Amino acid sequence: MKKVRQADWIAKWALYSPDKIAIKEFESGRTLSYRQLNNLGEHLAQYFTQQFDLKPRDRVAILAENSLAHVVLFCAAQKANFTLVPLNYRLAVGEIEYLLNDASPSLLLAEKTFRERLSSSEATIKISHHWPWEELENFCDQQKDHTANRCSPPSIDEDDPIFILYTSGTTGFPKGALYTHKMLLWNSINTAISLIVNSESRTLNCMPFFHTGGWNVLLTPFLHHGAYTCLLKKFEARTVLQLLSTEETTLFMGVPTMLKMIANETAFSTTSLASLYYIIVGGEPMPIPLIEIWHEKGVPIRQGYGMTEVGPNLTSLHQDDAIRKKGSIGRPNFYVETQIVNEKGEKVSPQTPGELWLRGPMVTPGYWAKPTASEAAFCDGWFKTGDRVVEDEEGYLYIIDRIKNMFISGGENVYPAEVERILVGHPAIAEVAVIGVAHEKWGEVGKAFIVLNAHMTLDESAIITYAESRLARFKIPKHFHFLEALPKNDTGKINRKVLS
Repeated sequence: MKKVRQADWIAKWALYSPDKIAIKEFESGRTLSYRQLNNLGEHLAQYFTQQFDLKPRDRVAILAENSLAHVVLFCAAQKANFTLVPLNYRLAVGEIEYLLNDASPSLLLAEKTFRERLSSSEATIKISHHWPWEELENFCDQQKDHTANRCSPPSIDEDDPIFILYTSGTTGFPKGALYTHKMLLWNSINTAISLIVNSESRTLNCMPFFHTGGWNVLLTPFLHHGAYTCLLKKFEARTVLQLLSTEETTLFMGVPTMLKMIANETAFSTTSLASLYYIIVGGEPMPIPLIEIWHEKGVPIRQGYGMTEVGPNLTSLHQDDAIRKKGSIGRPNFYVETQIVNEKGEKVSPQTPGELWLRGPMVTPGYWAKPTASEAAFCDGWFKTGDRVVEDEEGYLYIIDRIKNMFISGGENVYPAEVERILVGHPAIAEVAVIGVAHEKWGEVGKAFIVLNAHMTLDESAIITYAESRLARFKIPKHFHFLEALPKNDTGKINRKVLS
């Protein structure tokens, strides 16, 4: 395969707009101009090469809350062809160990809190190089104004991964989606064509960097276009509401739970949001009453659809259609091909439900070290989303079901198979089935139906205690129901449709 040098976005903007602020960290007030960001990217790429002997496509695992240093790492990775592996620090230790074993990183960058949690882990010990996150941040503070000598950059193929982004699945084990330089570029192009993204754009980013949403919904398209991002370590409704005004934000991305919490703030009615073109909503459908609250505030809502493995910015519902096409995820973005097929893989006619398949330059080449799963995800070059949709007479798409067994809790995907695999490991549990049920704050939460082994006893608190060391908190069911037996269909499979 021919190697081609991909564009160095930050170097270009360091030339065009050197003193423009690229990124601001809200909590500390620290900022980086495009020139400083480029300096740091060069320094860090050389440091990793010389101190840790990193080579192109070597993995760099990250366990840290949102920070300016993440953006510096992205800049270095784009220059030197390292692959960043941001890991979900909210996971239980055992879950993180699985990811580290799977990714086999050459370097681990971790904050003190997470280093201490993993200090005795074999998965951590066997990693060749470790660099405390605090030392990386000191490096950034010290080197940002020092111009680096540019080294001869490696050739980067467009299909080389810049990220491995882990997503859970129906098998119960996470898979690392390869996110390539080509995907990075075409996602930015699709985003800018669909939305208003240019060098004058301004946003807040409070989505965590272990999600594709933290990186690729707005941040990387903004870096591509020389725009400005205010970075927050976490979402806090009152703070975000204030910053939407004071930072003169033009675009903001959130999930419905976040937007409901912002709208419930006392200051919502008196805070000016005149700079906002609109808010982009993803993760789950937004209720019409909540859309109307924001529209009455003068802030249009743009709903969309995305996936870690594809895009992620795939469809968009124009704000003018938010009410007229309620429930729709909109129409495909410019360079996104879609088709809807039946169980045989045959294209269905309009108004007929089927599985959504996607094709285009923003599709992953597959999963890290998972050839079987990668092959199963595709059919004749089309990526199979596992989402059941219908297209109306105007080409608007509606998700009507998830073929993949999954629910969304506070914007986080929860796969029952993963939760079930952990719970059934308890010696008292014979069988378990988990479903998503409605919740006022989080949208959905887990409900576990449990069958105990003969002569065994177990209560809800003991199950939660068992799960807490093995599952992230958002994955642990909030409701438990004990049964003599799980309902089964004629083939012996659990009949989830009768569970409620």
